[in-house]
Amino acid sequence: MQLQYNSPLILTFFLLSLAVFFLGQWTNGWTTMHLFCVYRSSLKDPLFYVRLFGHVLGHASWDHFLNNMLLLLVIGPPMEEKYGSVPLLEGIVFTALVSGVLQCALFPRTALLGASGIVFMLIMLASLSGFSGGIPVTMLLVAALYLGQQVYDVLFVHDNVANFMHIVGGICGTGFGYVYALRPKKRKTAAYKASGKPGLKFEKTSRRKSR
Repeated sequence: MQLQYNSPLILTFFLLSLAVFFLGQWTNGWTTMHLFCVYRSSLKDPLFYVRLFGHVLGHASWDHFLNNMLLLLVIGPPMEEKYGSVPLLEGIVFTALVSGVLQCALFPRTALLGASGIVFMLIMLASLSGFSGGIPVTMLLVAALYLGQQVYDVLFVHDNVANFMHIVGGICGTGFGYVYALRPKKRKTAAYKASGKPGLKFEKTSRRKSR
């Protein structure tokens, strides 16, 4: 039976994150610290711009990696099939940029790493499935339950999980879903035909609280 690389963007993201994790283990955390977590530093440092986007590939531990990747691999492929690889890549890059900039601006004494912002973006995208102009009840429920929990944790729970960046990822995913859904039909039709398919304290972004 032949293996199918069924979700190119999501699988590539997973493999890159896995390689970054093992590289961090091999270098005793040097690459994770200098390349794959974002924190405020000089704008003249070329590595700052690598960290600004690359922080979504870095993970602090194996549990941190598994928590994010399991959800990514479950939710990501259907979203890539629905929106396409290029638009979804744009959403991932945008979410990474926004969360990185806000981290540097609002939390100058901490560093951020992990793909949870991306995962939350995908969760909100999934909750918008079937959107055709009205406000989906599924989106409201996800926002109330999932993002509501993050708001509660920001206000009342003090740990090293970057709940604020989870919220940022969710907002980016919601915005991306609405913008894509409201695009002119001609663009959607063109994308449809092109696809060939029918009709230095660390804050790790993770679903599980640190122990």
